[in-house]
Amino acid sequence: MILSVSGVLLLGVIAYIFFRKDGLRIPHALTCALFGFYLAGSSIAPQITASSNSIANLLSGLTF
Repeated sequence: MILSVSGVLLLGVIAYIFFRKDGLRIPHALTCALFGFYLAGSSIAPQITASSNSIANLLSGLTF
């Protein structure tokens, strides 16, 4: 678990730097994909799923 969390943090920081500095290129996109892969396998994945479901429900209830 410690390796997974540190991997998630490291890839998250790298992805943030890529977005802020250079835009998104192919190696950057691969890093972001790895970040998502490790994040999905971490212990906070259920909380992320629940919060994204609640945001989707909130947005689906909006009328324009």
